[in-house]
Amino acid sequence: MKARRRRRRTARLNRHKALWEYVLSRLRIGWSPEQIAERLKLEMPSFPIICCEAIYQFIYSRFGQRLGLYKTLHWHRKRRRKRGGRKPRGSHIPLYCDINNRPEDIAKRETFGHWEGDLIIFRREHGKRNLTSLAERKSRFQVLLSNADRKSADVITKIIERFGPLPAHGRETVTFDRGTEFMAWRMLHQNIGIKSYFCDTGSPWQKGSVENSNGRLRRHLPLDTDLAQLSDAKLQAITDAMNAKPRNCLGFQTPREAFDHHLRQLN
Repeated sequence: MKARRRRRRTARLNRHKALWEYVLSRLRIGWSPEQIAERLKLEMPSFPIICCEAIYQFIYSRFGQRLGLYKTLHWHRKRRRKRGGRKPRGSHIPLYCDINNRPEDIAKRETFGHWEGDLIIFRREHGKRNLTSLAERKSRFQVLLSNADRKSADVITKIIERFGPLPAHGRETVTFDRGTEFMAWRMLHQNIGIKSYFCDTGSPWQKGSVENSNGRLRRHLPLDTDLAQLSDAKLQAITDAMNAKPRNCLGFQTPREAFDHHLRQLN
C-alpha cells in the first residue's frame, strides 16, 4: 500500500507537464527539493501538491538517474547519505572573545546584525587566491569577498570596506573560527566597532550558518575553481543567486528579502 502511494506521488511529475517543467527548471538553478515543494504552494496554488520527498525519489529513480538529476543538488551524490564535517583548525584567542561569552540573543538568532565569517580555499595549484564568506545569522544573507592571499590584515581590511557602509546595528558582531587569517580581528573593532567572537578549537559547527552556506556554494565554486579566471561580476552573480533561493528557516523567504526587511526596520 505504501509503495503504491509513493508511486502515485512521483507519477504526478510524469502526468503533469507544467509541474514537471516547474520542478526541473528550479532544480537546474540549484533549488533544493524542499525549496521547490514549498515555493510551489506559494507561486502555483493551482498546481498539484508534491512533497520534497517525492522530488527526491524522482531524482534518484532510474529515470532521474539517467537524466543525471542528482547533479543539480547541492551535494552531487548518486546515493543519498549523511554529510561529513570539515577538518578543524585552531589558535590562541583571548578568553573574552570566546564564543561561550557571546550574548545568548546572538546564539538564539533573536537580533539582527550578527555575522559569521569563514575562508573558502581552493586547490593549491591555482595559487593563493581565496574567498571570505560572511553570513548574517538571522537572515542567512551571504557576502563573498575575493582575496589575493591569506594575509590576515588584507582579509580583515576587505571586511571593513564591505561592512563600513552598513548601519551600525547591521554589523554588530562577527564570529570566526581560529584560523590565522582572522588574527587581525582587532582592526574590526578599531575601525568600525565590530566585536569579534571565536569558535572553540575544532568546532566549526558553532558557526553553522556560514558553514551551511559554504556547502551550498560549492556547487557553484568547486574545489578546483581557478579564482584568477573568476571576474568580480561573475562572483557577484553567484552571490545574488545564493541570496535569491528561498529558505525553510525563513518561512521560504529568500535571504535577500529577509536582510532587506531587517535593514528597513533598523532605518
